[in-house]
Amino acid sequence: MIRFQCDYGEGAHPSILKRLEETNMVQTAGYGEDPYCEAAREKIRELCKAPEADVQFLVGGTQTNFTVISSILRPHQGVLAAHTGHINVHETGAIEATGHKVLPLPSEDGTICAAQVREAYETHWNDENHEHVVQPGMVYISHPTENGTLYSKAQLTELSQVCRELGLPLYLDGARLGYGLTAQTADLTMEDVARLTDVFYIGGTKVGALFGEAVVITNPALKKDFRYLIKQRGGMLAKGRLLGLQFDALFTDDLYFQLGRHANELAMRLKSAFLEKGYELCYDSYTNQQFPILPSEHIEKLRENYAFGGWDETDDDRRAVRFCTSWATTEEAVDQLIRDIREL
Repeated sequence: MIRFQCDYGEGAHPSILKRLEETNMVQTAGYGEDPYCEAAREKIRELCKAPEADVQFLVGGTQTNFTVISSILRPHQGVLAAHTGHINVHETGAIEATGHKVLPLPSEDGTICAAQVREAYETHWNDENHEHVVQPGMVYISHPTENGTLYSKAQLTELSQVCRELGLPLYLDGARLGYGLTAQTADLTMEDVARLTDVFYIGGTKVGALFGEAVVITNPALKKDFRYLIKQRGGMLAKGRLLGLQFDALFTDDLYFQLGRHANELAMRLKSAFLEKGYELCYDSYTNQQFPILPSEHIEKLRENYAFGGWDETDDDRRAVRFCTSWATTEEAVDQLIRDIREL
């Protein structure tokens, strides 16, 4: 069985495993205050051209999202997000469990725009009963989105300008950021992301690390006491060096971006194979996630040898499914899948 179901099923890149083994018995300060974490922080700050950024390491994406969001919002506030956003559909109500509400905005491809944010904000404040309604307190996006789509620099710039005008912190979920920044249509850089958002995170779990996410806070107002919130939310790893050295390895010799490009290049080959076969695609994704719409009989045939995810029902005889490549996907696996697609 060849798995294209997710992009976090494998272990870790050999360079990271080697570093973990080499430092296995090293004794350092705990809780992310060790030389490995400091080295990783400096590499991330340099990459972001943000020398004053606060960089903290957490273990997983959901933990990171609810820790960051709950640190920003007041008790009466909620977070604006696409209705398809990860925090709204795939985190088991984690945000709501912190006492906050996700305020969903309609989206066809997973992105939201500046005009939607302004409309939601003005609708709230123009309502004479606004004190009885959850107040928009921040904006959440992901890059790539849950549907594999991307924000352009122009879109993110416009969104950033509106958020800053309205006083709404902008938070970018970067679980798959390595795949987003290296897509062939991408025009955003890590420096752009750091400049245009108030806080974002660099996903390691899905892009070569054994586990780990690096939170980058560029807005000075959001830095105060963030480590208290990490501890309170159960996110402060005692053996913090295990996180730091993984990101130190990922940002050595361009490894993080090499891994992203590898997964995207294989995904583009799959995309071409689906289109050549005549399948429609749910979304025009240039990242490691592809969403073909397949006849039911073809889905069942492919499931004999491949694991992949279901996505949306489309009609009685077809369904959208999701194929994910990752940093560890092999060319041989993709070659075999393409041959089987052509034979359907």
